Amino acid sequence: MIPFVSRIDPLEQDAWIKTLSVAMPDEVILPFSDLTAAQKQLCDVAIVANPDPQDLLALPALKWVHSMWAGVERMMNELSSPPFSIVRLIDPDLAKTMSEAVLAWTLFLHRDMPAYAKQQARQSWLQRPMVRAQDRRIGVLGLGELGKVSAQRLAQNGFSVSGWSRSAKKIDGITCFHGDDGLTALLGQSDILVCLLPLTMETKGLLNQQTLSRLPEGARLINFARGPIIDDDALLVMLDENHIDHAVLDVFMQEPLPVNHPYWQNASVTVLPHISAPTHPVSASGIVASNIKNFRLTGDIPPAVDPVRGY
Repeated sequence: MIPFVSRIDPLEQDAWIKTLSVAMPDEVILPFSDLTAAQKQLCDVAIVANPDPQDLLALPALKWVHSMWAGVERMMNELSSPPFSIVRLIDPDLAKTMSEAVLAWTLFLHRDMPAYAKQQARQSWLQRPMVRAQDRRIGVLGLGELGKVSAQRLAQNGFSVSGWSRSAKKIDGITCFHGDDGLTALLGQSDILVCLLPLTMETKGLLNQQTLSRLPEGARLINFARGPIIDDDALLVMLDENHIDHAVLDVFMQEPLPVNHPYWQNASVTVLPHISAPTHPVSASGIVASNIKNFRLTGDIPPAVDPVRGY
């Protein structure tokens, strides 16, 4: 028996449990709220989606939890020293989906779609100079699986692509930077900056007044990572000063984005409702099922999140 521990909408939770049950016919998956006191004493693995930490701590035999999401920073923040391992979802389909979104919105900025939308609003017929893809410098922050696949897809479409990560990486066709000096170098040559970093203590507020000012004047920004990586006030200043031409934002400090937030009314911001790389239930359930089946057979827990790094 496997508890599904979450704080998501009950209808969404039921849909996940049904899909997971199809993928794991030999397991019984129950909502945490349906477990008896005796059953809670026996659970050694749980499937989670934004779980209440107190629910997880009520499972004394728990060895590990499998998140249905790729991001687990909220769980890590709420569980400072969890007595069990946390495994995040690593889904190749998710990387493909993210790379599709990165390419789509990079093209949106590359081909000046925001400027043409503004021109339409004032009935202005003006053809803007076209920049060739190979002359457009794209910087990708974060070279994990999502960042790597996205950077490669951009390069395959003819863009000049560089990437940055905390530690040194080597990716064919991508100029890779790392460390503080590497970050400064990448920012200085990024006409379009794509943020795909995990949220950690080191990346929170990383894109602030100082770092954003290192981008070339007129640069564009895409954030498909986590909202707290960007200092909202600093970004708004950069936009008002036209140092940053346009920002495509899919993630925010608070979600849903409050109706009174200045991003909504800013013509230089495209607001998206966290849709760049949604988890697909069938694909995700298959991966979770495979990992749990292997655990039942071998006792091996999949690679877990490093509590120090946060990912």
